[in-house]
Amino acid sequence: MECISVFDMLKIGVGPSSSHTLGPWRAAEAFLKELKSEGLLTKTQKVRVDLYGSLSLTGKGHATDLAVMFGLSGADPEYVPIESLDVIITAINKNQEICLGNEFIIKFNPTEDIIFNRNFLSFHANGITFTAWGDDFEYNSTFYSIGGGFIVKEDEKTLPKTSPQTKKFPFPIEKATELLNYCHKEGKKISEIVYENEKSLRSEEEIDSELLRIWHTMLECTYIGCHTEGVLPGGLNVRRRAYDIHKNLIGVVTYNNPESWLISIKKTEIKFREILKWVNCFSLAVNEVNASLGRVVTAPTNGSAGVIPAVLLYYLVIENHNATQEDIKQFLLVAGEIGSLFKKGATISAAMGGCQAEIGVSSAMAAAGLCELMGGSPEQVLIAAEIAMEHHLGLTCDPIGGLVQVPCIERNAMGAIKAINAAELAIETDPKNAKVPLDKVINTMWETAKDMNSKYKETSEGGLAVAVNIADC
Repeated sequence: MECISVFDMLKIGVGPSSSHTLGPWRAAEAFLKELKSEGLLTKTQKVRVDLYGSLSLTGKGHATDLAVMFGLSGADPEYVPIESLDVIITAINKNQEICLGNEFIIKFNPTEDIIFNRNFLSFHANGITFTAWGDDFEYNSTFYSIGGGFIVKEDEKTLPKTSPQTKKFPFPIEKATELLNYCHKEGKKISEIVYENEKSLRSEEEIDSELLRIWHTMLECTYIGCHTEGVLPGGLNVRRRAYDIHKNLIGVVTYNNPESWLISIKKTEIKFREILKWVNCFSLAVNEVNASLGRVVTAPTNGSAGVIPAVLLYYLVIENHNATQEDIKQFLLVAGEIGSLFKKGATISAAMGGCQAEIGVSSAMAAAGLCELMGGSPEQVLIAAEIAMEHHLGLTCDPIGGLVQVPCIERNAMGAIKAINAAELAIETDPKNAKVPLDKVINTMWETAKDMNSKYKETSEGGLAVAVNIADC
């Protein structure tokens, strides 16, 4: 049985897309490792990259070409200084060369050596092939970016839905019913079961440290988005809105870092409209940073990165002013586990399942995490996830201009609000009266994904992407 860690579902990376930016970036890194293992890296004189399917159709808007160059240059998406990214691309374009793995330089012309092929490979909608040449060899390798920054090769998995872990969890989980059974048998919350599984991979100190690193990345990202004004890059001329919303909400207060900022928010007037506006502000802020090639937490994707931090911040600054770091870790553990259930039973790739696979899954993850923090039983936590996904079923992915901006940014706000309401509904639900199990919703989402027309799966060939284009903006 496949074991997916919370840290597989919540990854730190660079926007705007997990499947179209982070995945190709990781694929480029993996290709360099293959060349090294074959003893070919230092013999390489030329590299070509072929993008297929959705990676080609929306690759420019999703910065897929840039991500490939970052990966080939040896930059790490978790740690590379954001301000250095422009420097890397400018140098490549100006000099027509790339420093492979940050080790040695070869000629590289992005307009000729990165090929956008509109045709789809049969294995998955997001295909990418790297080819390297030397004096006496030609080496090629094909990867598939399957959502959430996960990559696989065709011979690694018969179905392009999951990515295998070799470790064995003490509580192996494939379905929600199994998770619930463990909770009953062990007398534990969902977060406690997940924590025990994580302990088979890492020490408690490492788990706690990494969970808080994820949280601080989310917080910093939200803070940056709330304090940055202007227009997003890409040609749609989308004005950042989080800055103005935040300015109107926060009023005249003094703070100098994200932590003191949270304290200041707690002191503001909170009525129903203000609650909605704060949740909107948090989610918009994250995804505006994401759209600007900023650092975000893939949760479970970059396109849906704003939902989980918005809901967690809602709990911290509105619902429970006495919340602690333990609450944050608990929320993230539950959210990560729910995301893994969707990854195993369906998909988290918009190119495979439309936006239900991104915003829908993130909303379900956030609803579950919030429900447990509000005292929900394991049954109610799963009900919260089910409700959130049930009302995202069939949601299409139709980004205008191939950019993760319209309608993507607003969808994060809608997903966050739905998550909060789903948690509230679940808390008021007697589990014996629930009609739709989470496993049934996950299966239904996957069947819906398979039935969905490909033009609504992150190709910019249908929906709003056709009704509105960059020229209209």
